[in-house]
Amino acid sequence: MISGTNSIGNTSSKKGKVTFKTFNPKENKNTEWTFYEATSNEIDNAVELATNAFKVYKHISGLRKAEFLEEIATEIEALGDELINTYCKESGLPEGRARGERGRTMGQLRAFANVLKESSWVEAVIEKAQPNREPMPKSDIRKMLFPLGLVVVFGASNFPLAFSTAGGDTASALAAGCPVIVKSHPMHAGTGELVSSAIIKAAEKTGMPNGVFSNLNSSGIEVGQQLVKHPKVKAVGFTGSINGGTALYKLANERDEPIPVFAEMGSINPVVILPSALENDSDAWATKYASSITMGAGQFCTNPGLVIGIKGEKLNGFINKLSEEILKLEPTCMLHPNIHAKYQEGKKELSGQNGVTVTANYEKDTNENTAQPSILKVSGADFLANTKLHKEVFGPFSVVVTCENATELENILNHLEGQLTGTILGSEDDLEKHKNVVDALQSRVGRLLFNGVPTGVEVCSSMVHGGPFPASTDARFTSVGTSAIKRWVRPVSFQDWPNKLLPQALQNENPLKITRLIEGVYSKN
Repeated sequence: MISGTNSIGNTSSKKGKVTFKTFNPKENKNTEWTFYEATSNEIDNAVELATNAFKVYKHISGLRKAEFLEEIATEIEALGDELINTYCKESGLPEGRARGERGRTMGQLRAFANVLKESSWVEAVIEKAQPNREPMPKSDIRKMLFPLGLVVVFGASNFPLAFSTAGGDTASALAAGCPVIVKSHPMHAGTGELVSSAIIKAAEKTGMPNGVFSNLNSSGIEVGQQLVKHPKVKAVGFTGSINGGTALYKLANERDEPIPVFAEMGSINPVVILPSALENDSDAWATKYASSITMGAGQFCTNPGLVIGIKGEKLNGFINKLSEEILKLEPTCMLHPNIHAKYQEGKKELSGQNGVTVTANYEKDTNENTAQPSILKVSGADFLANTKLHKEVFGPFSVVVTCENATELENILNHLEGQLTGTILGSEDDLEKHKNVVDALQSRVGRLLFNGVPTGVEVCSSMVHGGPFPASTDARFTSVGTSAIKRWVRPVSFQDWPNKLLPQALQNENPLKITRLIEGVYSKN
């Protein structure tokens, strides 16, 4: 049962008078639930509780934290159809997507649990003393990673489960040993409340300190701002727009004690289509990309919003086929009227730019809040001259750029902002012939794909979901995969410390039996 209350540790709270409702985009009306905006007092209570919880939680063993994460996954699954139905009602997304995203969310939690069980992620390094070293003795120095403290996570609009309440940011922060306060996304606050109940039940069942997790409601920006500015908050995780992410980043750096903001933001995910792809598989690629562009109404941060090729009849054929295929696909509902309105606005703005040709625009009647896909074409010169054409249009939309030659194509890549992904379609010979193009693309992205589509992100240790600004605020880190844990920790060195008082990961006996770097050699000794 959804109550609309805030979860401050294991206590439900609704002290405020400001309320809001979530929205059913398919039925184009508010849901039946009313949610209470968190007050300043409730925010302070959640922060204080989390700060006290950190004193205990950071010392809890990796095995017990692993049990906690696994139990969260179990409790999410136990929510059953109520979670699925709430998700679909608040997002307009189909049941299959809801069940798939729930599976991914549980999979992420269990993946981080496995990381904790193995324990080598702390990167223990041991360099023993050399008292007889000349000309100066060397101290015993040991290093490992420790949690930062309280992390605030902002739920994402487009992934109500996998990037929200118990999503990758929360799972990785809890794994690192950091308590989490989630600022629930107002578009799916009911889904967030249900998932929050699962996390809190799991915390109670596994003996985690009260306050290790809280969930706060908000329909505006004030709650988020207060959380980011709170002196006891030590880091922020965010998935959303460039405007939202940069605003939080600026706010965090204006504090007396600046804190890191790990924001995954906008991207148009350039796709470079090289000659052999046009020669051999043009129609097949056009069909695949029509599906990729429209997947989930285009509401993916990895949506291919830019396709770049060298002009000619083959590229024209690809554009015609892409435009033809995208109009065959049934348009789907977007997450919210506001998102739909911004999509319409962005599509109209870019379609009206000089030199732009609209090659496809779905014009049949559709239901409310339904995204009508569109494809634009523009020359390389016009694209370079007009940075408005470089902006993300969040929805089933893509721009195809026709370049004079490979040199112009490379120049365009060098002038793009940072991106989450970059894709090259072609042959291995193409890669050899166009090394400069490959290098230019690699310099702008966090993930390089060859002969594929960028939509879809595998949760694994080798994944990078991030990239140069503004794709993310720190290109050194990923928000997806087990390496995401590295965002919420910092290294600490112990010099000449008594062995028995060292953290177990650094003790001579290696009681955790983990892999460590000892005198430059990886070992379990």
